[in-house]
Amino acid sequence: MGQRIYNQDLELIFKDAGAVTADGAATVGGSAKIIKTGAGRFEAVMLIDVSAITVGADNAYNIVIQGSNTADFSGAKQNLAVLDLGNTAVRAGGAITSTIGRYEVPFTTEVNDVVYDYVRVFTDVTGTTPSVNFKAWASTKY
Repeated sequence: MGQRIYNQDLELIFKDAGAVTADGAATVGGSAKIIKTGAGRFEAVMLIDVSAITVGADNAYNIVIQGSNTADFSGAKQNLAVLDLGNTAVRAGGAITSTIGRYEVPFTTEVNDVVYDYVRVFTDVTGTTPSVNFKAWASTKY
């Protein structure tokens, strides 16, 4: 079985390469990346390409696709989808310890009839020596 093929739109790149060792919003070119998807419902799949991950006994990572109705995320934030990675001992349902590779996370910007028209990727990390390196980009063709 091979991977699915997705078209990449440069406007939908949420994170370029770089190790994440602390909580924070994803960046592209060193700047926080927030994408305005528009006032209507937006459906896509977030491609998380993990190139390196430290899965020590207590390392865990939640890669969260978040929505907001404020361009700078200063207002209310809504988690649209979450990918949890790390050691199986500390993941809330992880049957296996995470590895490098591609993870596909479908999401929509509408939750309970509310549309969040700004989207970003946020990483929440825990553990003694956490480090994960990944790229994140969305595709509307899945």
